[in-house]
Amino acid sequence: MIRVGMSTSCVYPLGVEEGFRHASLAGFDGVEVMVTRDEVTQSPDTLLALSEKYGMPILSIHAPVLLLTHFVWGRDPQIKLEKSAELAKSVGATAVVVHPPFRWQAGYAENFLRIVRETTETFGVEIAVENMFPWKVKNTSVKAYSPGWDPVVMDCDAVTLDFSHAALSGRDSLEMAEALGSRLRHVHLCDGSASLDEGRIFDEHLLPGYGSQPVREVLQFLHSSGWSGNIVAEVNTRKAKTEDDRLELLRETAAFGRGEEWPNADAADGTKHTQKKRSQKKAARAASKLQVDSGVKNHGTKAEGDDTSARSEEKREKRRAKAVKKAHKQARRAGQSA
Repeated sequence: MIRVGMSTSCVYPLGVEEGFRHASLAGFDGVEVMVTRDEVTQSPDTLLALSEKYGMPILSIHAPVLLLTHFVWGRDPQIKLEKSAELAKSVGATAVVVHPPFRWQAGYAENFLRIVRETTETFGVEIAVENMFPWKVKNTSVKAYSPGWDPVVMDCDAVTLDFSHAALSGRDSLEMAEALGSRLRHVHLCDGSASLDEGRIFDEHLLPGYGSQPVREVLQFLHSSGWSGNIVAEVNTRKAKTEDDRLELLRETAAFGRGEEWPNADAADGTKHTQKKRSQKKAARAASKLQVDSGVKNHGTKAEGDDTSARSEEKREKRRAKAVKKAHKQARRAGQSA
């Protein structure tokens, strides 16, 4: 049976315990712990105590590979990975999520695939390499990852598929899942609306179904193929104003992960959830920008021309009305003087 878990990053900037508590209240099957500078995320004893307190098994550990966690467990990325695997084994997690190395981590990058295999064998947990995305600086592509950002073309045994990253890279996640086959071992449940080439400049992590990726189709593909990995929600809930709002988003995500219909996804009048509307507006703005960047400017010119014509006609109409009113006034005066 496929378990649907929740990353502790879903409640950021709240703490780790809040992650466990929200996961329990939202009905998830377990949690993925994002290792950060917070010492609680690095302590197996504390994490096991939280797991028992909230009845949430720890499904996976996300290694501290973000720029913000650069100094967690030192600066050596191999040691970071090994400590993540050791932590996973200690808390009963079956997988470690890791990003491809940054290009400037030269020695680690050169031996990355060998290090991943050796760490897997040493600690007995899967090291699932996550798909990332190309970087752009002022519309110029920058090689940020080595050997690359796409594990589909890497010789690695286990992969994490992240839908938001797939959107940002312009990839079709269903094609990626099919290409990976048995190497796909872990899924980050989320969504994204557009790619870097379409004007998107940040990693969105929308609720699944609120972007452009075929998330539902990928999950159906995994269920039909007898897949046995874990699906872990990694969505952005920072705009939630209250705990109830955040729990509503998380419960909807959990339901989506299980293939269940969510009753509040559509309003009674058929309109989508407010977050869906925001996503559609973002996607529309990205598409509009793409059209302009592609040289399709004639529509804008035509719209400006139509708008100018409308304003001119409105002014003429006002002038005509003013002239008629003036003529009537003069006629009344002439009648009175006679």
